[in-house]
Amino acid sequence: MTDRVLVTGISGFIGGHLAAELLRRGYAVRGSVRSPARVGEVHAAMAAAGVDTAGLDICRLDLLSDQGWAEACDGCRYALHVASPFVLTKPKDPAELIRPAVEGATRAVGAALDAGVERVVMTSSLATVQFARAPEGHVYTDADWTDPDDPRLNAYTVSKVRAERAARELVRQRGVPDRLALINPGAVIGPLLTNDPGTSVTAIQQIMAGALPMIPDLRLPWADVRDIADAHIAAMTSPSAAGRRTIVATDPMSLIEVARVIRERLPEASRKVPARAMPTWFTWLASVFEPQLRDNRWLIGQKQRFDRTTAEALLGHPLRSIPDAIEQTGRSLAEHQLI
Repeated sequence: MTDRVLVTGISGFIGGHLAAELLRRGYAVRGSVRSPARVGEVHAAMAAAGVDTAGLDICRLDLLSDQGWAEACDGCRYALHVASPFVLTKPKDPAELIRPAVEGATRAVGAALDAGVERVVMTSSLATVQFARAPEGHVYTDADWTDPDDPRLNAYTVSKVRAERAARELVRQRGVPDRLALINPGAVIGPLLTNDPGTSVTAIQQIMAGALPMIPDLRLPWADVRDIADAHIAAMTSPSAAGRRTIVATDPMSLIEVARVIRERLPEASRKVPARAMPTWFTWLASVFEPQLRDNRWLIGQKQRFDRTTAEALLGHPLRSIPDAIEQTGRSLAEHQLI
């Protein structure tokens, strides 16, 4: 019989690529959406990916409700919990992000364990690693943890840390830590399947659309969405992923460098790309007044390094080129008329 995989958040950027790759490899996929209105988007994404959807069925799940979780997990050999709230700026009430992230993680993992799922792979975030306090030159690994009580953190980062810790505590309490694997991606970019660019791709979209008068020196650890999808699938069965976090991210590349790559590789789509870089000192000053910069000020001029050996061992190949991913993202944005 064909193995069935539950993919929560299938209408999202990562979820769509994950589902498409699973279908290509012959798995049956049960994908969850929060609203039935998004079912059409899922089918459009699979069509864009060129995959046969005969093995796809879609269900409705809410991170804040128990309804439907047992049925969604029933008959699944593996579960990939990708769904999570994600916004760039801090909401007025941090609980708007933290509560659904934590409750959704424990609800998804608990339901999967109850159904006898062999392994749950949960999408966490590099944010649970990269804001750990460390000396200059430190190479961040899966042993590093962001402190959720650090007052400088935004609500998104706190939500990801608390959700990951809650999931790990649940499997520990049940005595089955090896049935959970965590994938911790950086800022995820790559070719689009739909007109929804996803949160990280929006940074490239804003650069190409000329939404910024100058390019701030924000340095993000990027990851190709196809590497993220492949890592989730590999983690379903790999003994090395059992009970572990896997960082899938490159060392940070500044938005200034991203703009340069776009100008060099996509000159026909670079007319609106700002030519001026915002000095680091001015970026810090602007962050006092600009909410998006303020919530991400830790990334201004950042020179972090991340251990990618675990990810590359899991994948069996080096992480994809980020300049190539930037180019493909830009081409996708242009093809979807989003710039």
